[in-house]
Amino acid sequence: MNFDKIIKLNGKNVRRIIKKITNEENEDLEQEVYLRVYKNSEKYKEEGAFKSWINMIARNVSFDYLKSSVFKKETLNSAEDETVFLNVKDKKLSPEELLIQKERQKRILNEVDKLKPKLREVIVLTEFYGLSYEDTAKRLNCPVGTIKSRIFNAKKELMTKLSDLI
Repeated sequence: MNFDKIIKLNGKNVRRIIKKITNEENEDLEQEVYLRVYKNSEKYKEEGAFKSWINMIARNVSFDYLKSSVFKKETLNSAEDETVFLNVKDKKLSPEELLIQKERQKRILNEVDKLKPKLREVIVLTEFYGLSYEDTAKRLNCPVGTIKSRIFNAKKELMTKLSDLI
């Protein structure tokens, strides 16, 4: 394996992935990616694209970094002033806020249930199940453009019906 060539061909993409996941440029993580590529090069099977394999390594290295104690320690140290911690809002909702939130959710679900079936299914798949437009299109066996159009129309209809909640 020619690592100069690998770095030249994949360097920008590896840096982009690291930056996107960690919100920082981190040369140490970039080096870790290439170190793992080197250590695991014999495990790579030429079944998939080499670029995809490196991208997956970059992604894993970035997520490992975010889980690490080093990252957590740096994050805590960046909050220099104790006032930062004093200004953090308590995330517990009061009983009244909880009731209002539940009523709001019921109302939204009722309006979603009233949508035309084709609009309802794309909203449920994308917003509730978190599927991408592409995955939704595959599941419903229709073009991505159709999915986007249906989502637009469904959201437009919901905005009209739920305008008082916005």
